[in-house]
Amino acid sequence: MAQSIHVALKAHPANPERFHQRIEVTMTLAADGGLNLLYAIHGFNLDLRVPTPHAPAPAEALWRTTCCELFVGAPDRPGYREFNFSPSGQWAAYDFADTRQPAASPAVLPAPTLQTRRSEDLLEVAVNLPAAALPAFGERRCLALAAVLEAEGGHLGYWALAHPHGKPDFHHPAGFLIKLDSRGLHP
Repeated sequence: MAQSIHVALKAHPANPERFHQRIEVTMTLAADGGLNLLYAIHGFNLDLRVPTPHAPAPAEALWRTTCCELFVGAPDRPGYREFNFSPSGQWAAYDFADTRQPAASPAVLPAPTLQTRRSEDLLEVAVNLPAAALPAFGERRCLALAAVLEAEGGHLGYWALAHPHGKPDFHHPAGFLIKLDSRGLHP
Protein backbone atom coordinates (compact mmCIF):
# COMPACT_ATOMS: atom_id res chain seq x y z
CA MET A 1 0.00 0.00 0.00
CA ALA A 2 1.50 3.35 -1.06
CA GLN A 3 1.42 5.54 2.03
CA SER A 4 3.09 8.58 0.46
CA ILE A 5 3.47 10.24 -2.92
CA HIS A 6 5.48 13.21 -4.11
CA VAL A 7 4.27 15.29 -7.08
CA ALA A 8 5.25 18.48 -8.86
CA LEU A 9 2.52 20.96 -9.74
CA LYS A 10 2.56 22.48 -13.22
CA ALA A 11 2.45 26.23 -13.79
CA HIS A 12 -0.50 27.41 -15.87
CA PRO A 13 0.72 28.41 -19.36
CA ALA A 14 -0.85 31.87 -18.98
CA ASN A 15 0.96 32.71 -15.71
CA PRO A 16 2.69 36.11 -15.87
CA GLU A 17 6.41 35.89 -16.64
CA ARG A 18 7.40 36.86 -13.10
CA PHE A 19 6.27 33.47 -11.77
CA HIS A 20 9.25 31.10 -11.94
CA GLN A 21 8.47 29.16 -8.78
CA ARG A 22 8.52 25.38 -8.57
CA ILE A 23 5.85 23.82 -6.36
CA GLU A 24 6.05 20.28 -5.04
CA VAL A 25 3.63 18.47 -2.77
CA THR A 26 4.26 15.44 -0.60
CA MET A 27 1.06 13.71 0.50
CA THR A 28 1.07 11.01 3.15
CA LEU A 29 -1.80 8.83 4.26
CA ALA A 30 -1.97 8.97 8.08
CA ALA A 31 -2.62 5.87 10.19
CA ASP A 32 -6.08 7.21 11.09
CA GLY A 33 -7.04 7.70 7.40
CA GLY A 34 -6.35 11.43 7.38
CA LEU A 35 -3.89 13.16 5.08
CA ASN A 36 -0.66 14.99 5.77
CA LEU A 37 0.37 17.40 3.02
CA LEU A 38 3.54 19.39 2.61
CA TYR A 39 3.41 22.12 -0.05
CA ALA A 40 6.95 23.31 -0.86
CA ILE A 41 7.17 26.52 -2.89
CA HIS A 42 10.74 26.76 -4.22
CA GLY A 43 11.98 30.06 -5.59
CA PHE A 44 10.04 32.01 -3.01
CA ASN A 45 11.06 35.66 -3.06
CA LEU A 46 10.13 39.00 -1.55
CA ASP A 47 7.98 39.84 -4.58
CA LEU A 48 5.44 37.23 -3.44
CA ARG A 49 2.69 38.21 -1.04
CA VAL A 50 2.22 35.90 1.91
CA PRO A 51 -0.81 36.54 4.12
CA THR A 52 -0.06 37.83 7.61
CA PRO A 53 -0.20 35.10 10.28
CA HIS A 54 -3.55 34.79 12.02
CA ALA A 55 -4.94 32.50 14.68
CA PRO A 56 -5.90 29.22 13.00
CA ALA A 57 -9.55 29.58 11.99
CA PRO A 58 -11.89 29.18 9.05
CA ALA A 59 -11.83 32.12 6.61
CA GLU A 60 -13.37 33.03 3.27
CA ALA A 61 -11.84 33.90 -0.12
CA LEU A 62 -8.37 32.57 0.68
CA TRP A 63 -7.80 31.83 -3.03
CA ARG A 64 -7.55 35.56 -3.75
CA THR A 65 -3.95 35.53 -2.50
CA THR A 66 -1.20 32.97 -1.86
CA CYS A 67 -2.96 29.73 -0.93
CA CYS A 68 -2.62 25.94 -1.26
CA GLU A 69 -5.59 23.79 -2.28
CA LEU A 70 -6.82 20.20 -2.15
CA PHE A 71 -9.90 18.79 -3.85
CA VAL A 72 -11.40 15.42 -2.87
CA GLY A 73 -14.01 13.67 -5.00
CA ALA A 74 -15.05 10.19 -6.07
CA PRO A 75 -14.63 8.74 -9.57
CA ASP A 76 -18.30 7.77 -9.78
CA ARG A 77 -19.92 10.91 -8.26
CA PRO A 78 -20.25 14.52 -9.41
CA GLY A 79 -19.78 16.05 -5.92
CA TYR A 80 -16.49 16.94 -4.23
CA ARG A 81 -14.97 18.94 -1.36
CA GLU A 82 -12.49 21.81 -1.76
CA PHE A 83 -9.98 22.75 0.94
CA ASN A 84 -8.00 26.01 1.00
CA PHE A 85 -4.91 26.28 3.24
CA SER A 86 -3.33 29.69 3.73
CA PRO A 87 0.22 30.31 4.94
CA SER A 88 -1.51 32.62 7.45
CA GLY A 89 -2.82 29.55 9.33
CA GLN A 90 -6.38 30.11 8.11
CA TRP A 91 -8.30 27.49 6.14
CA ALA A 92 -11.62 26.87 4.40
CA ALA A 93 -13.67 23.91 3.18
CA TYR A 94 -16.48 23.95 0.62
CA ASP A 95 -18.78 21.17 -0.57
CA PHE A 96 -19.95 21.08 -4.18
CA ALA A 97 -22.85 19.03 -5.57
CA ASP A 98 -21.30 19.19 -9.06
CA THR A 99 -18.58 21.19 -10.82
CA ARG A 100 -18.67 24.71 -9.29
CA GLN A 101 -22.22 24.14 -7.95
CA PRO A 102 -22.20 24.67 -4.17
CA ALA A 103 -23.94 22.00 -2.09
CA ALA A 104 -27.14 22.94 -0.29
CA SER A 105 -25.53 22.90 3.15
CA PRO A 106 -22.01 24.05 4.03
CA ALA A 107 -19.36 21.64 5.27
CA VAL A 108 -18.90 21.53 9.06
CA LEU A 109 -15.61 19.78 9.69
CA PRO A 110 -12.86 19.32 12.24
CA ALA A 111 -10.11 21.87 11.78
CA PRO A 112 -6.88 20.96 10.02
CA THR A 113 -3.56 21.80 11.65
CA LEU A 114 -1.34 24.13 9.60
CA GLN A 115 2.29 25.11 10.04
CA THR A 116 4.19 27.53 7.83
CA ARG A 117 7.96 27.65 7.49
CA ARG A 118 9.73 30.31 5.48
CA SER A 119 13.36 30.64 4.49
CA GLU A 120 15.22 32.78 2.00
CA ASP A 121 13.87 31.02 -1.11
CA LEU A 122 11.43 28.40 0.25
CA LEU A 123 7.92 28.62 1.63
CA GLU A 124 6.46 25.45 3.14
CA VAL A 125 2.87 24.90 4.24
CA ALA A 126 2.39 21.69 6.22
CA VAL A 127 -1.18 20.48 6.69
CA ASN A 128 -2.55 17.71 8.88
CA LEU A 129 -6.09 16.98 7.68
CA PRO A 130 -8.04 14.67 10.02
CA ALA A 131 -9.85 11.68 8.49
CA ALA A 132 -13.18 13.11 9.69
CA ALA A 133 -12.62 16.16 7.45
CA LEU A 134 -12.53 14.03 4.30
CA PRO A 135 -15.85 13.45 2.52
CA ALA A 136 -17.44 10.01 3.05
CA PHE A 137 -17.34 8.87 -0.58
CA GLY A 138 -16.64 5.24 0.17
CA GLU A 139 -13.38 3.45 -0.48
CA ARG A 140 -12.43 5.09 -3.80
CA ARG A 141 -11.54 8.77 -3.93
CA CYS A 142 -9.80 10.99 -6.45
CA LEU A 143 -7.76 14.04 -5.45
CA ALA A 144 -6.56 17.24 -7.08
CA LEU A 145 -3.81 19.53 -5.79
CA ALA A 146 -3.34 23.20 -6.66
CA ALA A 147 -1.78 26.45 -5.50
CA VAL A 148 -2.23 30.16 -6.10
CA LEU A 149 0.61 32.64 -5.65
CA GLU A 150 0.13 36.39 -5.48
CA ALA A 151 2.91 38.81 -6.42
CA GLU A 152 3.19 42.48 -5.56
CA GLY A 153 0.75 44.44 -7.67
CA GLY A 154 -1.93 41.77 -7.24
CA HIS A 155 -0.73 39.51 -10.07
CA LEU A 156 -1.77 35.88 -9.62
CA GLY A 157 -0.06 32.69 -10.76
CA TYR A 158 -1.69 29.25 -10.78
CA TRP A 159 -0.28 25.72 -10.36
CA ALA A 160 -2.06 22.34 -10.53
CA LEU A 161 -1.49 18.68 -11.36
CA ALA A 162 -3.04 19.36 -14.79
CA HIS A 163 -4.61 22.33 -16.56
CA PRO A 164 -7.51 21.93 -18.99
CA HIS A 165 -7.49 24.31 -21.95
CA GLY A 166 -8.41 27.92 -21.25
CA LYS A 167 -8.28 29.89 -18.03
CA PRO A 168 -7.13 28.26 -14.77
CA ASP A 169 -9.84 25.92 -13.44
CA PHE A 170 -8.94 23.83 -10.39
CA HIS A 171 -12.50 22.46 -10.26
CA HIS A 172 -12.26 20.73 -13.65
CA PRO A 173 -12.57 16.91 -13.35
CA ALA A 174 -9.45 16.48 -15.52
CA GLY A 175 -7.34 17.72 -12.58
CA PHE A 176 -8.39 14.95 -10.15
CA LEU A 177 -5.41 12.72 -10.96
CA ILE A 178 -4.40 11.16 -7.64
CA LYS A 179 -6.27 8.07 -6.46
CA LEU A 180 -6.89 7.09 -2.85
CA ASP A 181 -8.29 3.59 -2.37
CA SER A 182 -7.61 0.33 -0.53
CA ARG A 183 -4.14 0.22 -2.17
CA GLY A 184 -3.30 3.66 -0.73
CA LEU A 185 -2.26 6.77 -2.69
CA HIS A 186 -1.28 6.49 -6.35
CA PRO A 187 -1.28 8.56 -9.56
